[in-house]
Amino acid sequence: MKTVYRHIERNFEKIASFAIVLLGNSITFIFALCTVIFWLSNKRFYTEDIHYVIGDLLLGVAFLSLFIIQKSFNRFSGSIHLKVNELISSHELASNAVINAEIKTEQEIIILSKEYAELAELAKEGKEEQI
Repeated sequence: MKTVYRHIERNFEKIASFAIVLLGNSITFIFALCTVIFWLSNKRFYTEDIHYVIGDLLLGVAFLSLFIIQKSFNRFSGSIHLKVNELISSHELASNAVINAEIKTEQEIIILSKEYAELAELAKEGKEEQI
C-alpha cells in the first residue's frame, strides 16, 4: 500500500510541477489574454445587464491575475533557492543534503526536516547543559 501511495504522490508532484511551470509561462498568459478578449468581445456581452458586465470583467481580470501572480512567484522562488544554495555551498560545515531542496519530493523533505529537528534538539540540550 505504501508503494502505491509513493507512486501516486510522485506522479502528483510531477503534474503539480508541470502545472506551476505552465501557469507561469508568458505564452500561456498571452493565450489566456486572447481567450478573455475573445470572451469579452462576444456580442452577447454588451446586451446584458451592467451587473453581469462588471462580474464578467472582474472574472476576466482575476483569471489573468492567476498567471501574473504565478509568474512572479516562480521568479521569486527561483531567486530565493539560488541564494540559499549559494549560502549553503559557501559554508564548509553546512550539509549539502539541502542544496536544491526545491526539487526533492515531499517525502524526502519530511525526512530532512526530521533530521534537522533532531539536530536542533541536540543543540538545545547541549546549550542547556552549558548553563
